[in-house]
Amino acid sequence: MMSREWRGMLWGFVAVVSFSLTLPATRAAAPHLGMGFVAFGRAIGAGLVALLVLWLTRQQRPQRRDLIALSAIALGVVVGFPFLTTFAMFYVPAAHGAVVVGLLPLSTAIAGALVAGERPSVGFWLTSAAGTGVLLAFVLDRAEGNLHIADAALIGAVACAAIGYALGGRLALRLGGWQVISWALVVSLPVLCAMAPLLVEWPARGAPWSAWAGFVYITLVSQFIGFFAWYRGLALGGIARVSQTQLTQLFLTLGASALLLGETLEPRLLIFGAAVVVIVAFGTHLRVERKPSMQQRTGAMP
Repeated sequence: MMSREWRGMLWGFVAVVSFSLTLPATRAAAPHLGMGFVAFGRAIGAGLVALLVLWLTRQQRPQRRDLIALSAIALGVVVGFPFLTTFAMFYVPAAHGAVVVGLLPLSTAIAGALVAGERPSVGFWLTSAAGTGVLLAFVLDRAEGNLHIADAALIGAVACAAIGYALGGRLALRLGGWQVISWALVVSLPVLCAMAPLLVEWPARGAPWSAWAGFVYITLVSQFIGFFAWYRGLALGGIARVSQTQLTQLFLTLGASALLLGETLEPRLLIFGAAVVVIVAFGTHLRVERKPSMQQRTGAMP
């Protein structure tokens, strides 16, 4: 029987595959539909779907003590990451924007240590840093040492996502993975719906079908369904350990960018990609201590 940690890694990788299309889909949608429409629309659309799902399944409302965590999660993964990456996709290709993914694993591991009290071993930190270094070396090599102003937005998006992932992974131990993202989306709905009419312009007619397809994808998958697997994986396998599956996301995103957007896919991608796969495989065997209370609660999850 597969161990809890490996089940968590498997769920995490399923989520990473779904998230790997986020930047290409955003890149396809934002220039035609507008930054405000894409950023607000994906969150509001996913929030309405989440509200319907919660109502149909008659989920119990979260406790008051959970509202602060849910609000912080919403600020990170419903508002911060989507808005900042949408902004960045106006100025840089999806392949360049994949630097976000290169920084997320280490950032999420740090957030997990701070938020959930996980204690990765020294070897784990060194492995995570090595994987991050390989990814950053690849991005800098690809950019020929020149970073764009949009990188500030991308780095901010990393911080937002890391905090949202860590808090969501911890809360998923009690509420469940899909319930966490659903309630986080619902919590953000009133504010987003109030702001949208003031800040969003409806897209002009004539937007290509690819733009609308990208918008639908980031609304239903990137903002909602993908988190079902992601938060479940974090709860099962631990935040620090499962976050390392994101090291493969950069290369999945680059492949999708080449296939869907026609962006250049260079042979050296395979060299860096092979290095990352080896590092991730090695890192999964290194020790990460979790709080006893967290292990007990996770043990009840199938």
